[in-house]
Amino acid sequence: MVVSIMLPAPFLNLIVNRTNVLLKANKELHSLERDLSSMCSVGPVGEDLYHWKAMLMGPTESPYAGGAFFLDIHFPKNYPFLPPKVVFTTRIFHPNINSNGNIGLNILIDQWSPILTMSTVLLSIYSFLDDPNPEAPLVPEIAHICKTDRARYEETAREWTRKYASKQIIEIFLFTSCSLFLTI
Repeated sequence: MVVSIMLPAPFLNLIVNRTNVLLKANKELHSLERDLSSMCSVGPVGEDLYHWKAMLMGPTESPYAGGAFFLDIHFPKNYPFLPPKVVFTTRIFHPNINSNGNIGLNILIDQWSPILTMSTVLLSIYSFLDDPNPEAPLVPEIAHICKTDRARYEETAREWTRKYASKQIIEIFLFTSCSLFLTI
């Protein structure tokens, strides 16, 4: 005996969309292993492919050199048609990253495209650390310092990196953390 079940279209679309999101997230995770292993670690939180954690190393020729910056990444249910929500959980002195960790990066705001990947997003954030955009700031006070007194901006960024993203702070975090993620 053959039994067929007709699922309502919205329910079927939801199942197909979630499957596509999970497949894309899994594919991107493998791509990240290949593309960005020297500058970051990233992976899902537990079994949840909609929630990732990342650790991004500061670019070597920037005031963030030697720092390790943690990011929290949430994928919307209709990813890749909407951008992931990416925030810094490590404090950072930067004109385009506010005190809540929100990032003023155009591809995360109004120039997202479904063809973009997490490799692109993380590489863009990494580049943003090396080349801030004080003309489109999230923190106007820091942007003003960046434009008018670059040496002061860089020294303050180095100081915050030592204070909030240094190796000792990272070791304490990793030692006390119950949440591990994939190191690539």
